[in-house]
Amino acid sequence: MKTKREKEENQLKQYKWEQDQIKSMKEYIARFGHGTAKNARQAQSKEKVLEKMIRNGLTEKPEEEKPMNFKFPDPGHLPPPVLAFHDVSFGYSGYSLLYSGISFGIDLDSRIALVGPNGAGKTTLVKLMSGELQPVSGDIRPHMHLKMGRFTQHFVDVLDLNKTPLDFFGELYPDDPVEDLRKYLGRFGVSGKMQVQQMEQLSDGQKSRVVFAKLGRERPHILLLDEPTNHLDMESIDALAIAVQQFKGGVVLVSHDMRLISQVANEIWICDKQTVQPYQGDISSFKMSMRVQMGIDEMSNATLRGDASQNAKDLTKTQKPEKKAVRQQAFVEIVKPPTSSQSKPQAILPTHDNSKPTAHYKKSSSDAWGSDDEDLNGAPADVIKSVTPLNKSTDAWGSDDDDLNHVSRHLGNNSLSAGRYIPPHLRNRT
Repeated sequence: MKTKREKEENQLKQYKWEQDQIKSMKEYIARFGHGTAKNARQAQSKEKVLEKMIRNGLTEKPEEEKPMNFKFPDPGHLPPPVLAFHDVSFGYSGYSLLYSGISFGIDLDSRIALVGPNGAGKTTLVKLMSGELQPVSGDIRPHMHLKMGRFTQHFVDVLDLNKTPLDFFGELYPDDPVEDLRKYLGRFGVSGKMQVQQMEQLSDGQKSRVVFAKLGRERPHILLLDEPTNHLDMESIDALAIAVQQFKGGVVLVSHDMRLISQVANEIWICDKQTVQPYQGDISSFKMSMRVQMGIDEMSNATLRGDASQNAKDLTKTQKPEKKAVRQQAFVEIVKPPTSSQSKPQAILPTHDNSKPTAHYKKSSSDAWGSDDEDLNGAPADVIKSVTPLNKSTDAWGSDDDDLNHVSRHLGNNSLSAGRYIPPHLRNRT
C-alpha cells in the first residue's frame, strides 16, 4: 500500500510537469509562430519537441479509486442482557459434547473474537447464538426485540443467483426507489454494470459485497461474522473494518485474519476443551503466546526484525570471513645419476608436501652427467632414486624403455641434456 501511494504521487508529479510544459510550449507557438524569423524558428523547434513528447507517450493522470463505504446503520438501544447463555451444553447426535455448561452474556457494546483450534466448535457456537441450533441442555435467552445479522461461510445461500443485485434488492424492498437502491449498492462496492449482471456470473468477492449490503439494510443489533474476509480484497476488508468500528451494535467475529481481529475486537474468547474462556490480554499478547505454544518463540526476534534479506545482511556482518586454503607447492627432488652397478633411475614425481626437499648439493667438477651445472656427489643413499629415461635415443643406461617420450616431445630439446631431464625451475640456475 505504501509503494502504491508513492508510485501514484510520482506519477501525478510527472503528469503535472508534462502538462505545464505542453501548456507553455503551446502558448509560445501561438504567440511567436508568425513573428520574426528568430522567434519563428524557436517556435518550430518547440513544436517539434511537443510532437516528440506526444509521440513517445504522455503520462496518464492517476485515477483515485472511489472508496467503498460499508455502513451498518445504528440499530437503536436495547437494555442488557441482550443475549445470555445459562449453563448451556451442546453436542451433535452420536458424538461427544462440544460444549458443557458454558455461561456468558453479549451486549450491544461487545466486540468479541472467537479463536481456537479447528473443530473446537466456533461456528457451532455462532449457530447457537443465532438460534439455528438448540442446546442439549441449559438455556439461551435473547432479548425479545433482538435482531441478528449473520454472515456465514456459505453466504451464497441467502442470494438468488438467477437475479441481478438490483432486481434482488427490488424484490426485498419494493417501496424503495430504484435510484436509492443503486446508491445503496454502490456504497458496498456493487456499482455500474455489476448491478444489472446476473449474480451467478459475479465473483465470490462481489457476491459477498451483496450479502454485506443486505446485512446493513436489515439493521441488526448484533453482527455474527463467520470468516467474512475469505473472498474479500484489501480495500473491501479495510472498508468492513471501518464499518464494524463505527457500528453501534454488538459484534461476534470468527476469523483467522489477525489484522481484522486487531482492528475490531476488544475481547478474545478461546473455544477449546468443551468450554469458552475469555483471554486475559490483547491480540498482540495472544499472538505471542501462540508462538510460544507452537515452539517458535526462539525465532521471534529474528522474524520481527525485518525481512529475510535484511536478516541475511546482518548475519553477514557478524560472521568472519573464512581463511582461504593455502595452495600447496610442488617440489622435485634432485637425485644422483646411477653408477654402472646400480639399476636405472626412475623419475621422481612432484610431491605436495609443504616441507622443503631433504637436501641441496653444490656443484662439482666431477659431474658424471657431463655437465658442471649441478652435482649430487655426496648425496645420502635415501635420497638417491631412479629416473625413467626421457627417450630411447638418449638413454645412457642401455634400456629400451620409452616411458617419458611424451615429456621430451612437449618440452623440446631444452629439457634434455646428455640424456637427463632438467626440471624447468632449475634449467637457468648458475
